[in-house]
Amino acid sequence: MGDTETTRTIIGIIGNVISFFLFLSPLPTLIKIYKAKSVQEFKPDPYVATVLNCAMWVLYGLPFVHPDSLLVITINGTGLVIEFFYVAVFLTYSDWPKRKKIIIALVIEAIFFAIVAFITMTFLHTTQSRSMLIGILCVVFNIIMYTSPLTVMRMVITTKSVKYMPFYLSLANFCNGTIWLVYALLKFDPFITIPNGLGALSGAVQLIMYATYYKTTKWDDDEPSAASDVQLSSKNNP
Repeated sequence: MGDTETTRTIIGIIGNVISFFLFLSPLPTLIKIYKAKSVQEFKPDPYVATVLNCAMWVLYGLPFVHPDSLLVITINGTGLVIEFFYVAVFLTYSDWPKRKKIIIALVIEAIFFAIVAFITMTFLHTTQSRSMLIGILCVVFNIIMYTSPLTVMRMVITTKSVKYMPFYLSLANFCNGTIWLVYALLKFDPFITIPNGLGALSGAVQLIMYATYYKTTKWDDDEPSAASDVQLSSKNNP
């Protein structure tokens, strides 16, 4: 038991490191926005959605919801701060109509989170029942967020080009999903197993597609990249 816990802790720490770099992966997009002083065609949706996703995983990892989940709290707490920073950049450089939509979305998320936390703490009196409710919601949000890379994957198949599907991001997603899947299986946690199993599968499919279409990719084509830029936050949250 002791060896299992030690191994799980080490794997969790590795998962934290990988997830941290995944959270930082949108920085090039934010730098483009800062230099242009405009959000251009970039969408804030992935970052706004990831704010709620991280907040829900932090709630899930709290001792009175799901004990022994400190490493889940640390990485998602860090991710929450990073995603708030990304959203702040969008708020700064968006025009009022776009800014208004972001603010409304954040308010709705805050209300939803408050309602879930209230129900969890008021009507559910065991960590098992609290873990069940929050865990199911976290899995649902993760699955919804996996639809983000599908657009890019469909474009890869259509164009037979991986120009706008970054290899290292796909590799990082695969590694992130795999490491957290192992973490969850060592002390079986279905709510971490399911989304990260799907994350590892999604990453593997992207890597296979990259290998398949690499030779047919025309790297020198001057296609507009702004609308096609992959805007992924850390989707495979533990």
